[in-house]
Amino acid sequence: MVAIVGCVFVLICVVVGFVLEGGNIAALIQPLEFLIIGGSALGTIIIACSTHMIKEMIQRILQILKGSGINKAAYIELIQCMFELIKMASANPISIEPHVENPENSDIFKRYPAVLHNHHLIEFICDTLKVQIASSLSPYDLEELMNSDLEVVHEAEHHLVATMNRVGDAMPGLGIVAAVLGVVITMGKLDQGKEVIGHSVGSALVGTLLGILLSYGYIQPLVAKIESIMKEESQFIATAKICLLAYAKGVNAKVCAEFGRRGIPSEFRPSFKEVDEATANAGKK
Repeated sequence: MVAIVGCVFVLICVVVGFVLEGGNIAALIQPLEFLIIGGSALGTIIIACSTHMIKEMIQRILQILKGSGINKAAYIELIQCMFELIKMASANPISIEPHVENPENSDIFKRYPAVLHNHHLIEFICDTLKVQIASSLSPYDLEELMNSDLEVVHEAEHHLVATMNRVGDAMPGLGIVAAVLGVVITMGKLDQGKEVIGHSVGSALVGTLLGILLSYGYIQPLVAKIESIMKEESQFIATAKICLLAYAKGVNAKVCAEFGRRGIPSEFRPSFKEVDEATANAGKK
């Protein structure tokens, strides 16, 4: 929602500034310029991206409206969930098998929606625990395995962001294309008087304006927001990784929770007392 406010604010400032300078707002309403620039941008996305990436791009753009959903409460849920799983696994590793094989029906995961509804996180936790149940890996080998998993996800995210940035970088160029087309049209109106020529040139320049505004005023800030959300999600999964690695080293569930707490970013990090109370109440929902 904050992103929408920012987008509207950018538009208002540009339009109001133009009007206060004596401009006619009607001159900015050029739907065909939008068609040329927007259609061309959409075409470049279709050319450059796979169907999966286009779907991911749409999901990420829609996610901007609601944010990552990661906050202090979500981190506490994650710590509680990891505490329950590690405590159960420490007593009997086989006992957590039904939970990691079918997390959607797990009583543990159902208690913590911030974990269950995070697709990448739930897969990461369950796949790692499956390995620990099936085979005894050293903490070093397990860490390498988890890092490999996270690197693949990070690479896919980086590719998505890079593609969206390239689209943003192309917008001023597409704006110039629209402006040149407008100039070409203007050349055919040289015998129709100054007013017609002036209107035609003004319409052409709106194309350049739109390309630059869409790039620097909207697309690049939105991509930066998506990167920020991805970073929050990455830190969320990293906290689970810290807990799982501590468990692999033979640390008890309570201390694993503290390891996880220390890895939480300072803006979301709960206090020692809060985590102590949360783990004491884990499983009582």
